[in-house]
Amino acid sequence: MKKRKLGKSSLEVSALGLGCMGLSFGLGAATDKPEAIKLIRKAFELGVTFFDTAEAYGPFENEELLGEALAPFRNEVVIATKFGFKGGKTALGTDSRPETIRAVAEAALKRLRTDVIDLFYQHRVDPIVPIEEVAGTVKDLIQEGKIKHFGLSEAGVQTIRKAHAVQPLTALQSEYSLWWREPEKEIIPVLEELGIGLVPFSPLGKGFLTGKIDERTTFGKNDFRNVVPRFSEENRKANQALVDSLGRIAKQKAATSAQIALAWLLAQKPWIVPIPGTTKLHRLEENIGAAEIKLTENDLKEINEIISKIEVQGARYPEQLQKMVGR
Repeated sequence: MKKRKLGKSSLEVSALGLGCMGLSFGLGAATDKPEAIKLIRKAFELGVTFFDTAEAYGPFENEELLGEALAPFRNEVVIATKFGFKGGKTALGTDSRPETIRAVAEAALKRLRTDVIDLFYQHRVDPIVPIEEVAGTVKDLIQEGKIKHFGLSEAGVQTIRKAHAVQPLTALQSEYSLWWREPEKEIIPVLEELGIGLVPFSPLGKGFLTGKIDERTTFGKNDFRNVVPRFSEENRKANQALVDSLGRIAKQKAATSAQIALAWLLAQKPWIVPIPGTTKLHRLEENIGAAEIKLTENDLKEINEIISKIEVQGARYPEQLQKMVGR
């Protein structure tokens, strides 16, 4: 797989990464460990060198899984993990105090079976701890050789600027896809200005853009999508028009809807690296195939014209989670 650099940094990764959250957390029952390890290692065989996790995924289980799965070729891959929630539990709220950041880093190093974290994100902006203090702590960890690169997740423009002034950011991780284009308004121009890479999570709209989810789909009791307004039965029905249009374009290109959605993201900027997640080997292979699809200017124009006529229904987060975004 072709490589990309995240912004103006020296961090080079595969054009598509692997979001590992769903293997342990958030989308129903965790995948059996042997199967999860098999999938992670298959991703590496297929050219993926960028793997995303967080202490909050589990909590802690996903980091441990990744540490074991990637141990045989640790020096050939880039591992990103995150800090910023109390006890690693999102329900308890944010905690980015310097002592917490340091404790999380030390614990993550052990769970990931490594002596350095390649990319360390603040999972969500902490409204109590100044971002300059957070960036300064990560800067110290970088100087101590425990961290290589600093990132933020779902941060707003002012926070990005303030953090970057203290410790240059390598990447911002935020949701971005054909059905969530909000970052195009302010975030992407600022990232381009400052030379920061963008790592879109949920690049397939939490599965909706694959065309495999419709109004009749039911989700497991532990599936996060049960509380996402955009995934209500009514909104899924309304949003079907977007998926249908994507399917028609995919058919023209002899590709799948998922592949077109990922290829569209890759075509936006050379410093964008999506991290689709999956628990299935055939979906992994399908997603990776998107890196080989070339969309022409006419293709992109057609997609944009079609998408611009469709208003996606439903908020992407419940209200309490939306308050933690864009600070």
